[in-house]
Amino acid sequence: MINIGQNIKDELYSQERSVSWLAKKLNCTRGSVYRLFEKNSIDTNLLLNISIILNRNFFKELNLEFCEKQRLSQK
Repeated sequence: MINIGQNIKDELYSQERSVSWLAKKLNCTRGSVYRLFEKNSIDTNLLLNISIILNRNFFKELNLEFCEKQRLSQK
């Protein structure tokens, strides 16, 4: 299962961006961003905003996981 919070954290750091930068872009606190990193799932509107801000389609990654699980369940 994809840990979406960890993926967001990894992408943020790979872009050499700070938690403060993302918090400012999302109009929230640094603490909220750190809590986001701990989550396995998040609101789709929030994920859309993060995908746009970080220029990475996290929905595509979730879809790939969905397709794989669906394929396995049909066997």
